[in-house]
Amino acid sequence: MKKQFIVACTAALVAVLAGGLAQAQPAASQSVAQEAAREAAQRPARSRPRTNLVLLGTAGGRTSWNGTPLAGIASALEVDGDVYLVDFGEGWARRYFQARLGARFGNQGMAALRAAFITHMHADHVIGYPSLFTFGMTDGLANRKVPMKVFGPGRRGAPIPIPGPDQTAAGTLVAPGNPNPGTVDMTELVIQTFASDINTGMREGRKPDPHSLVQAFDIRLPDGLAVDPNAETAPSMEPVLVYEDEKVRVTAVLVSHAPEFLCFAYRFDTADGAVVFSGDTGPDKNLVRLARGADVLVHEVIDTAWIDSFLPKPRNAGAEAVARHLVHSHTAAEDVGGVAQAAGVKTLVLNHFGPADASPQRWARAQDGFTGRLIVGNDLMRIGVGAPIDGRLP
Repeated sequence: MKKQFIVACTAALVAVLAGGLAQAQPAASQSVAQEAAREAAQRPARSRPRTNLVLLGTAGGRTSWNGTPLAGIASALEVDGDVYLVDFGEGWARRYFQARLGARFGNQGMAALRAAFITHMHADHVIGYPSLFTFGMTDGLANRKVPMKVFGPGRRGAPIPIPGPDQTAAGTLVAPGNPNPGTVDMTELVIQTFASDINTGMREGRKPDPHSLVQAFDIRLPDGLAVDPNAETAPSMEPVLVYEDEKVRVTAVLVSHAPEFLCFAYRFDTADGAVVFSGDTGPDKNLVRLARGADVLVHEVIDTAWIDSFLPKPRNAGAEAVARHLVHSHTAAEDVGGVAQAAGVKTLVLNHFGPADASPQRWARAQDGFTGRLIVGNDLMRIGVGAPIDGRLP
């Protein structure tokens, strides 16, 4: 099993390096490019995947931690040239272009973005969201023929409670009228925050109004689902349909990430296979139900031994509450394999590392209890889904 783990990690790393080397080549002149095209046409076709999982950023929490080179948490599923994003961590847009998304099959940059899905509202998952409306306008988003759609949690419904008996220690709420905005709220607030830059682009650069390019939606929970925003675990539920087009069908469930409420895991069913993204969560029965029989489960992971170095004892009340959250609302390396095994998935891909360290040695325990293939993710890793198809690589 250890050999299987090492081979999987090595093969995935080779693929990343190969893609990076190809990308690093300087642009050819027109005549050289034409000659290269003629040579390519004479070469036999090679197999390539039509659907690809691309890890844009794999760091959990603060990307400033220990000067990590990893970008913030963000992933993409590329299906026959169209791109579907999961989360907007720090640096996602730079990684998007480094991964050559939107260029492989003729689409230009962010014009290939068809839909995006936000797991929850913690800053490490949405801090890069404003770049969609600012830099994205000149990076291809303005070339979309129809708006891209963004789905995510709605309003929490109640302020996050203060832990412990001392209810006077915490500060007053910021934005008490709406202390936990949803996806629709956040979208409008981002546009307002960057109104000066956006309006300059619209008037000086003749860019379109971002409202015409992005449509945001709060995911609606099933009627009759009993929810308690302050519960330790998510309510039991069946997957709900969030989005569907001719290439993907996206379903979601709530997962447990207390005290944050309305945290979603997503499943993408394609003609080439199914890929599931856990979002931030402890081991969760809803997630196991959603991921049943999937080809790939992309799951967050934490090294609980690291918490004591990050938050050394003795701790004050605030640090103790954070430590408790890290332990109970994330999945330890020694537990994540059991989640994948219970769901019967073929491949387990680790991401959202806590700490932000993608070295395979730290996460080898994730193989415990799992008989499938384990891949320790890294930024810009590309993993094919399903059987390859014939065609010439770009």
